[in-house]
Amino acid sequence: MSIAHYYETMDYGPAPEADGEARAWLKRYDATFGHFIAGKFVAPASGKHLATIEPATGKTLAKIAQGIAADVEAAVGAARSAQSSWAKLGGHGRARHLYALARMLQRHARLFAVLEAIDNGKPIRETRDLDVPLAARHFLYHAGWAQLQDREFVDHVPVGVIGQIIPWNFPLLMLAWKIAPALATGNTVVLKPAEFTSLTALLFAELAAEAGLPPGVLNVVTGDGATGALLVENPGIDKIAFTGSTEVGRLIRQSTAGSGKSLTLELGGKSPFIVFDDADIDGAVEGVVDAIWFNQGQVCCAGSRLLLQEGIAETFRKRLIRRMETLRVGPPLDKAIDMGAVVAPVQLERIKALVETGVKEGAEKYQAPGPIPAEGCFYPPTLLWNVHPSSTVAIEEIFGPVLVAMTFRTPDEAVMLANNTRYGLAASVWSETIGLALDIAPKLQAGVVWVNATNLFDASVGFGGYRESGFGREGGREGLYEYLKPKAWSGRKARAKVPPPSPAASHDGAGFGTPSIDRTAKLFVGGKQVRPDGNYSRAVLSPKGKHLGEAGEGNRKDIRNAVAAARSAEGWARATTHNRAQILYYLAENLSARADEFARRIGDMTGVSPARARAEVEASIERLFSYGAWADKYEGTIHAPPLRGVALAMHEPIGVVGVACPDEAALLGFISLVAPLIAMGNRVVAVPSERHPLAATDFYQVLETSDVPAGVVNIVTGERDALAKVLAEHDDVDALWVFGSQEASTAAERLSIGNLKRTLVDHGLALDWYDRVASEGPILLRHAVQVKNIWIPYGD
Repeated sequence: MSIAHYYETMDYGPAPEADGEARAWLKRYDATFGHFIAGKFVAPASGKHLATIEPATGKTLAKIAQGIAADVEAAVGAARSAQSSWAKLGGHGRARHLYALARMLQRHARLFAVLEAIDNGKPIRETRDLDVPLAARHFLYHAGWAQLQDREFVDHVPVGVIGQIIPWNFPLLMLAWKIAPALATGNTVVLKPAEFTSLTALLFAELAAEAGLPPGVLNVVTGDGATGALLVENPGIDKIAFTGSTEVGRLIRQSTAGSGKSLTLELGGKSPFIVFDDADIDGAVEGVVDAIWFNQGQVCCAGSRLLLQEGIAETFRKRLIRRMETLRVGPPLDKAIDMGAVVAPVQLERIKALVETGVKEGAEKYQAPGPIPAEGCFYPPTLLWNVHPSSTVAIEEIFGPVLVAMTFRTPDEAVMLANNTRYGLAASVWSETIGLALDIAPKLQAGVVWVNATNLFDASVGFGGYRESGFGREGGREGLYEYLKPKAWSGRKARAKVPPPSPAASHDGAGFGTPSIDRTAKLFVGGKQVRPDGNYSRAVLSPKGKHLGEAGEGNRKDIRNAVAAARSAEGWARATTHNRAQILYYLAENLSARADEFARRIGDMTGVSPARARAEVEASIERLFSYGAWADKYEGTIHAPPLRGVALAMHEPIGVVGVACPDEAALLGFISLVAPLIAMGNRVVAVPSERHPLAATDFYQVLETSDVPAGVVNIVTGERDALAKVLAEHDDVDALWVFGSQEASTAAERLSIGNLKRTLVDHGLALDWYDRVASEGPILLRHAVQVKNIWIPYGD
C-alpha cells in the first residue's frame, strides 16, 4: 500500500505492539506454571495442568497448575503463618510494601499490558491505558490507608486469611481491587485467578516477591472451578471475596453458611443506560460505545440496556449505527483496533445463542459491518432494537458486545424500566438538566450511578451492587471495612443455653374471687394489633414457672403479611432524616413515661432485680436517643477521584429487613437492633425474644402513640428460629439480622440465597447489649445502609 492510498481511503494500517518480552517470560517457564506459595513457584500436588488458549488465535498459550486440596491447604498454611507478622509490621511498614508494589506495576507496565492482552483478548489500548494504571492506582491509594489505619480504624483489627476468587474479564485489575485493601489492613491472601486468564496473576506474584513482599503474604493457586470450591470450603480461610457470576455467588453463600467466614460478593449485572431527550446525543452515543463495546462487553457493569426517550429514539438509532460502522474488530495487540477477542469459545457460543434468541423473540438485529478475523473468538458489535422489557435478552446478562434497546416516555417510566431487573450493579443517566439527572439517580436500584458518563472507576470510590448483584463494596473507605472486624466483637463467647422454665404447679380451683381479665398479646402488623393467623398462642413464664401471660404464635402467613405491610411503608425511606430523628426521640419520650411499667415487666419475665430491670429500661431510652441523634448525622461523603468531578457516596436504606432478637436483654436487645434500621429509613419485621416477648409487645403500644407510620415496625411473636427461617426464605425481604442460636445463623445464611439478601448474624455468640462500643452506633449503622456512589463529572 502506498501513502497516497491511505490519504485517499483514510484506512487504518496495522499498528502492532511488540510482544517479545511477554513471549520471553512465557518461554522462561516453558509456558508451564506451578502455584505460587510461600514466595516461590511450586509444582502442583497432582502433577496435572490445564491448557489455556490465546483468544485471538485459538492456539494454546500456556499450561497452568490444576489445584487440589493439598495445594490449597499449603497456600492457606503459608498465609496463616505469615498473617500475624504481617499485621504486626504496622501500618507504615505495610504502606511501604504497597507503595513498592505500585511502583513495580509502573516499572513493568508494558509487560503486564501485553501479557494481559494476549491472555484475555482485550485490546492493548485498554490494558495499557486503563487496566495497568488503575491497578497501580489501587496499590498506591491503599498504601495511604495502611499508613493511616492505626488512627482511622483504631477500633478494628484484620479479618485474617482471605480467600479471593477473581474473574477472567479484568484479571489484573480485579487482582488489584482485591489484594490491595486486604494487604493494607493486615490480612494475608490466597488468590485463585480465573482458569482462562491466570498469567498476569502469576507474573504479579513473581515480581511482588522480587519487590520484597514477604513469603506467604500473597499466594496464588490456579485451577478450575473445583479449585475455587476447595478454597471456599477450607476451614483456615476467614473471609471469601468473590467476583463472578450470580449463580456461583449463590453456591458460595450456601457453602459458607454457618462457617463464620466473612463474605463479599460482586456479581452480575444488566445495567441501564438512560438517555433523556435533552441529552447531548453525540456525547451519549460515545458513552454507549464505552458502556457496551469496551472490553468486548465483558464487563459486569456494562450498559447493556439502552433506554431512550421516545422523542429522540430514531435520531439516536441512526447516529449510533453510523458510529458502529467505524468500530474495528481485530487482533488485540493492534493499537488501531476498538475491540479484541471474546475470552473463550464457550463464551462466544453463549453470546451467539442469546442473540439468536433475541431475534426469535422479535428484536431487530444490526451488526457492525467491518471485517472479523477468521481465526479466534471474535464477535462484532451488535445492536438489538425494539426489544421487549420481558424478553430474554433484556433480562439475562449476555456478557458480550450486545446492546439491547427500548424506549420510554416519562422519567417515571424510565425508572420503572431501569429497575425492572433482578440485578442492581450500575446505571448511567444522560441529561443536560442536572436537576433531572440527580432526581433520577437516587431512584435507581444500583450501587453505582454515572451522570453523563459511564464506566468510571477509581480506588477511592466504592464499587458494588444491590440485590442479585451481590453485597459489600470494593474501593474507598467503605471497602476497607470489608477486610476489618470490630475489636468489640472479637471476644464474644458462645451464648449459654438456658433450659426453659417448667410451669409452676397450679392450685386446685381458683376460688370465687374476681379473676384477672385476660390480655393475650397480639401481633403488630401494619400499625395494628392483629391476631395470629393460626389463632394459637404460647404461654410466657417467669423463671420460676409463673404464668405471666400469653403471646401470639406467629406463622408463615403472619410473616407474609408483615413483609407486605413493611413493603407498603416505603414512604419511610423518603422521609427526611430530621423527621425520622424526631420520631425516635418521641419513642424515647413515651417509653420514659412508662418506664416503671416496663421495668416491672422485665423483672417479672427475667427475675432480675428491680434496679437491674430499671437499668435496662434506661439503657433502652438512651439507645433511642442515640439513634435519634444518628438519624440525621450518619451521612455519606464526597469522594474526590482524579478527574474533573466528584462522586457522592450516599447512604441509602436497604429496604425491608427481618430481625430475630436474642433472649438476653429482651427490651434493650430489641431496641438496639430495630432502632438503627429505622433511623436509616428501613422498614422492619421483628421477631422478639422467644422467651420474653412481652417486652416487645408492650412496646408496640409505645409505637402506636409515637407517630411511627404504619408498617415501619412490625412485630411477629412465636418460635424465633422457625420465623427467622421464613424470613430468610422470603424473597421480598432485603436483609436479615439474626441474633440467637448458631443454628438460626446458619439457616439464615444458607436460606438467603434466593435473592442474595444481606445477612448480619452472631453465630450464637452473645453480645453485651449494655456495651455501647459493641452494640451501638456505626458498628451497626454500617449494616443498616447500602452505599450508592453517584459520579458527577463537570466542566466541558
